[in-house]
Amino acid sequence: MSTTRYIGPSGLDPIMNKIANQLPRFGISVMGSRLLAVRGRKSGEWRTTMVNPLIGGDGNRYLVAPRGNTQWVRNIRVLGGGELRLGRKAEAFTATEVADADKVPVLRLYLRKWGWEVGKFFEGVTKDASDAELAAIAPGFPVFRIN
Repeated sequence: MSTTRYIGPSGLDPIMNKIANQLPRFGISVMGSRLLAVRGRKSGEWRTTMVNPLIGGDGNRYLVAPRGNTQWVRNIRVLGGGELRLGRKAEAFTATEVADADKVPVLRLYLRKWGWEVGKFFEGVTKDASDAELAAIAPGFPVFRIN
């Protein structure tokens, strides 16, 4: 699996994303979802998208990029953090990218919690996949520990 993997929006995705991104703006969270805000690495302007933060088995919080090497991933890599927003509340955070070798338990937990929503981006890999299968796809799924 390539570290440059990216699955862009298609079909109704842009419309659904626009609707979904409005929910956290109004203070509505679906199972813990938040609006991720990250400054553009070139423009410096705030860019937002809905994300599903995850609390790992180790107690740390994580962001997983099911679509791969997205713009928000590139921005966080350069800037090292952003904000998680819900309604009028904004929580600033710093982020550390997780090494591929350490992603397996995070990806498994992410699929357990969010597989119903993001499973189509995992190309047939499910929460029941072996550690070897999850390790094989890990390079294509950026994961950040957020503080």
